[in-house]
Amino acid sequence: MAVRGRRYGERLKERAGAARHRLHEGGLGPAPVLLTVAVIWAVFQALNANFLSPRNLSVLSVDIVGTGIVAVGVVFVLVIGELDLSVGSLAGLSGALFATLNVNHGMPEWLAVLVAVAAGAAAGAFHGFVFTRTGVPAFVITLAGLLAWNGLMLYLLGPEGTISFSGDGLVAMLTARHFGVPVAGYGVAALGTAAYLAVSFHDRARRGATGMPCRPAAGIWVRTALLTVVTFATVHVLGRFEGVPLALLVFLAVLVASDLLLRRTTYGRRVLALGGGAEAALRAGVGVAWVQVSVFLVSGALAAVGGLFFASRLTSATQVPGSGMLLINAIAAAVIGGTSLFGGRGSTWSALLGVLVIQSIASGMALLGVQPAVQFMITGGVLLIAVVFDALTRRAAVSHGRA
Repeated sequence: MAVRGRRYGERLKERAGAARHRLHEGGLGPAPVLLTVAVIWAVFQALNANFLSPRNLSVLSVDIVGTGIVAVGVVFVLVIGELDLSVGSLAGLSGALFATLNVNHGMPEWLAVLVAVAAGAAAGAFHGFVFTRTGVPAFVITLAGLLAWNGLMLYLLGPEGTISFSGDGLVAMLTARHFGVPVAGYGVAALGTAAYLAVSFHDRARRGATGMPCRPAAGIWVRTALLTVVTFATVHVLGRFEGVPLALLVFLAVLVASDLLLRRTTYGRRVLALGGGAEAALRAGVGVAWVQVSVFLVSGALAAVGGLFFASRLTSATQVPGSGMLLINAIAAAVIGGTSLFGGRGSTWSALLGVLVIQSIASGMALLGVQPAVQFMITGGVLLIAVVFDALTRRAAVSHGRA
């Protein structure tokens, strides 16, 4: 018994040491944010039994999409250690441009959508170009963009400040369409988990062949099992209301595509390298200027896409996205989800985790009838905790020579 106790104590010490090492490396991953979401959901469910109802969760799954897609673009900019303050105005401009072209000028919806997204990408690329050519801090350039694009949005919306469009069209369907057929929802869930399993084992085999550290097979199976439980449970709950929302599927597709781009391509490695230091990246052969322009382009394009989802929710283009709250929530979502403000560390999945925290607080407060002012204070407190944790993690990494 004594020997067994000593071995158990040694294992505990090893695990504690590994946890401290991960903390110093900033490698706790999504665990703190997932725990935060679980606590928020448990508290609001205890205060109001409707919080975890299929109806409320379905509404929540659609409400996170607009801000979440904008936050994905913000992640790309934060990873290189910069900040884009124009995303809210670009989201508002996207909706206004779409509505103006479609309603006022009769342009087909699909073409108006392409023009709106292209305009957001072009505006983002322009910010990046000015930043690389002048050396003016990015937040100053994008602050100017915030003002300019917000002004253009107001000009397009006209004196009424809103342009309504068809509730049966392409853009309206982005948030109104649900897949109520169970086979479709469960099929997507099964396909997603199978793809994750295949990619994980392929990555393990590739890393093992080159002698690099790789995740144990048992760990992959455990993660796949957890992912299967979460995805099938989500489909089951959403299916009890109207089904899986199209908006949620689009958001997940954006997350998967952007994650693959950032983590599994040469371009993504260049972005992460630039986040570790511009001079070091330049010496490593990275085209710094091109990468900087490209991340602002991605941010602008995704801001435009997010703006179309906001317009879809209201079936009208309004001034709401450009009011400033979207900008604040998008940056907060990226940071709360685990993307570092100091650059070099972040994942596009942090946009999902962070926006879940923010929108869950908003949803719970709405059910309880609490004033929006209290919601802002709570969200601000969560953001402050995330920023402080990020700063302490970086300080620990620097003190151990890892940053």
